[in-house]
Parts: sequence; structure tokens; C-alpha cells
Amino acid sequence: MKKITIAIDGHSSCGKSTMAKDLARELGYVYVDTGAMYRAVTLFAMEAGFISPEGAVDVEALRKSMDRVRVTFQFNAETGRPDTYLNGVRVEDRIRMMDVSSRVSLIAAIDFVRAAMVAQQQEMGQGGGVVMDGRDIGTTVFPHAELKIFVTATAEVRAQRRYDELTAKGEVCNFEEILRNVQERDHIDSTRAVSPLRKADDAIVLDNSHLTIPEQKAWLLSQVASLLQ
Repeated sequence: MKKITIAIDGHSSCGKSTMAKDLARELGYVYVDTGAMYRAVTLFAMEAGFISPEGAVDVEALRKSMDRVRVTFQFNAETGRPDTYLNGVRVEDRIRMMDVSSRVSLIAAIDFVRAAMVAQQQEMGQGGGVVMDGRDIGTTVFPHAELKIFVTATAEVRAQRRYDELTAKGEVCNFEEILRNVQERDHIDSTRAVSPLRKADDAIVLDNSHLTIPEQKAWLLSQVASLLQ
């Protein structure tokens, strides 16, 4: 059976990664979480001291170090999903913490960071049979993807989902802080000069503010089925 490339773009905390992982598993496709890749670069910059406590990024220091940043994914048999690795070290849990979330949009807006990650993403997605989610998959990484989905939800719904996810992991967090972070990331992602978040002209919009996960999954599978008939 023909294997296609599926690009899922959208706002932060709208469940793109979860839906993309589940869809890839259902189809037997490779899944690539590009948001995790930018989170991993952010963690790299934090650990290297390239981001000050005030949030200023030492761009030149990061530029000189980008050739030492390699992000990969390894399947986790216990969870049934891939984990993120930074230079061979598992960072899946660490990159989801609030300190990384609050800085990732700054790092993701840097042109050479995006160029490096896009090159790695295109390498991973050669040959089709891939589900990839992020901010610019349908517009920059795979502009010729057979299926493009643009996912959104209200900022309040997305903040609540993020709050529930973090508290379930035992992290102490504040809903209003998370909501501000969601809104700030929306603004940065949509207005950055390089590969801003926008809906590709041929993308299908999915507003999942009030959808259950099973409803969302059924909708996604119907979109894929219509292409593979």
C-alpha cells in the first residue's frame, strides 16, 4: 500500500504530539516530534550556559555549537512511543518541564537553529510513511506532503491541558503562568521572521477544543482513508 507523508502543524499544547504519535502507531508509520527537537536544543543551550536567567540568548555561542547538537528518537517499549534523545542521552521528561517550555520559542525562532533541525527532519522523513508534527512542517519541512492538518484550540483549553499534564507528573505549577506562556508562545511562533506558524494553503483545520481523543482519532483516520482509497 502507498505510504504518504502527513504534516501536522498548530499551536502549542493543542495535542499535536499525542495525536501524531497515535496516528503513526495506527498506520505503522514513523513518528517525528519536531517540537521535541527544538526543546532539546533549548535544553542544550540552557545546560551550556547560553541562556541567561533573564532569558537572553548568547546567539553566537549557540551558533558555534550547533554542529554538536544531534536529536534522535528511540522507541520505548513500555510506553509504545518514541523518546527524545539529545546527543545519545534520553531527555524526554526533562524537555517537558516548564523552564524549557518558557524558553523554547526564543530558541526556535533563531534561523540557524531552524535550518539545522529542518535538515535533520527532512533526513528522517525521506521516503514517506512518516507523521511529523510541529509549527512549519506543511509550509517548510514538507511543503509537498500529501496530507496537511492544522490543529488549534482556545488558549484557555490548551493551558488547562498543559496544567493537567504537568501536575500529573508531580510538578508544582500555576495555571495563570501557563496561560501567559501559551499566549506568549502563540505570539512568538506566529510573528517570528523565520518559518512562522501559519496554516498552509492546502491544510485542513482541526479545532479540537471540544473533541474527545476517540473523536479526534476517528476524524484523522477518515482523512487518511480518503487519500489512500
